[in-house]
Amino acid sequence: MDLDSLLNALIPSWSSVAILLAFFTYLGFAVSVVPGKVIPGVALSDGTRIHYRCNGLLSLLLLVALLGIGVWMDFISPTAISDRGLELLSTTFIISVLVTLALYVVGCKSHDRGSSLKPHVTGNLIHDWWFGIQLNPQFMGIDLKFFFVRAGMMGWLLINLSVLAKNIQDANLSRSMILYQLFCALYILDYFFYEEYMTSTWDIIAERLGFMLVFGDLVWIPFTFSIQGWWLLSNKAELTTAAVIANCFAFLIGYQVFRGANRQKHVFKKNPKAPIWGRPPKVIGGKLLASGYWGIARHCNYLGDLLVALSFSLPCGISSPVPYFYPIYLLILLIWRERRDESRCAEKYKEVWAEYCKLVPWRILPYVY
Repeated sequence: MDLDSLLNALIPSWSSVAILLAFFTYLGFAVSVVPGKVIPGVALSDGTRIHYRCNGLLSLLLLVALLGIGVWMDFISPTAISDRGLELLSTTFIISVLVTLALYVVGCKSHDRGSSLKPHVTGNLIHDWWFGIQLNPQFMGIDLKFFFVRAGMMGWLLINLSVLAKNIQDANLSRSMILYQLFCALYILDYFFYEEYMTSTWDIIAERLGFMLVFGDLVWIPFTFSIQGWWLLSNKAELTTAAVIANCFAFLIGYQVFRGANRQKHVFKKNPKAPIWGRPPKVIGGKLLASGYWGIARHCNYLGDLLVALSFSLPCGISSPVPYFYPIYLLILLIWRERRDESRCAEKYKEVWAEYCKLVPWRILPYVY
């Protein structure tokens, strides 16, 4: 694609605006109406808790079913998203900028002293816009932080399904595309099946809502995590049976470490005495879990996430670095996040954290890092 064609393809259209507004409207409706388990979030500094309706899986399945009916009745084209990939990207980017500007203005004007809406203004415009001002801003009773990450994960699956439809339409379906689609679909469905675990993650409990999270959720997750699918639309990668089996093992091992570590952490926060791997948990200073995966590495869940990300790219072969953008980016991001987490934990837990680091010396990958 030449530069002129690329720039033209990036120009937002009314159809892309309509698609995104319809998507956000559905999600806003679903988060309030679709039945789901209500989960209390962690206690905030003022003692309050936000309650989250974890109905993401049912909302996603209902959305896919509605879209499927629309395709069957010729109301919707199955390639509507894949045909407008770049203009949807630019439109979503513009929306994320506008949303963060609104969050900044509302946050600056807030006089609420509660933990969720208390403004944290440093006076540095770029810093406050990037990291956000309020912890849990809401719109019409909807927690925006939880809403945006849900939109990003659902958007990723919808992009993949449209890319798959385009691939089938072009009569170009391959083992590589099937593997990539299968791994991503399992990962996304698993995310929503265990959506309540998201309520105890660092992003939800500690990060304020600014451009970093809004852009990350609405733009980065759906449009960069799907790069492999876009790449496979115009490129072929022939996989041997051995390569397919190895790829499956990489995904399964990564998934087991990622999900297992996150589950242990979530259960520990709910019940600190719950056994881990059949034994009473080892706890440092009555606060820090040092059993199971968390006794192997201080951020073992990151290792699982990296292996899963790598398994999304391996079906594309090794002829191009483009499909490996996601795992490379994720490696850089997680190391940066791990350093930030370590700094915050050292400040929060002090000598307890030092004791934990001595007991569990490895950060992400045992005997390497």
